[in-house]
Amino acid sequence: MKLGIMQPYFFPYIGYWQLVSAVDSFIIYDNIQYTKKGWFNRNRYLLNGKDSLFSINLKNDSDFLNVNERFLSPEYKRNKLIAMFQNAYAKAPMYKDVMPLINKIINYQEENLFNYIYNSITELCEYLKIKTNIVISSSVDIDHSLKAEKKVLAICKKLNAETYINSIGGIELYSKEIFRECNIELKFIRSKPIDYKQFDNSFVPGLSILDIMMFNDKETIINFLNRYELI
Repeated sequence: MKLGIMQPYFFPYIGYWQLVSAVDSFIIYDNIQYTKKGWFNRNRYLLNGKDSLFSINLKNDSDFLNVNERFLSPEYKRNKLIAMFQNAYAKAPMYKDVMPLINKIINYQEENLFNYIYNSITELCEYLKIKTNIVISSSVDIDHSLKAEKKVLAICKKLNAETYINSIGGIELYSKEIFRECNIELKFIRSKPIDYKQFDNSFVPGLSILDIMMFNDKETIINFLNRYELI
């Protein structure tokens, strides 16, 4: 069984979905500390030919709380975020097909940050025809006080994973030898270059999956999901 683990991100880039689709079970951390510098509640989209940030406003709270302890702000205006995307992508080729799903995700009536993002991930998995089993980390019976590599190994052992696939960004953080000693194969997923027509602009890479959905039909995106290598 192939296993992947990631933090919950809102409309993440294509590499996130490649990892989800590459594994049999995908663990989403809910009991992990929220960080302002992360991509939990923000990402990048195309605005007037350039990348621009969008975000979910959060209620002011302690910086030491986990993602599942954070809540959306009363100031988060769902209709304002929808209007931003309407303004940016109204002339995109797949706009009419995609925008109803985007509306549904953004208008989901949930105030807890993790639950709100989790819903968006499951909705997008269904759209992208990703059949991977999605598991919330706190539901796995391990010592959740463990950190980093030790926590990953504990989850892998508990779920009888034979292979653990991590994003390429973790290549300096995890040891193939340590995983091998636990009878687990460690692999890293690296995206191959992906580009597509974004109106008549120069291509801006690495944007939210939202951007890819606006400019590409579902079959093309599914093909993009397989454009990676394991090292």
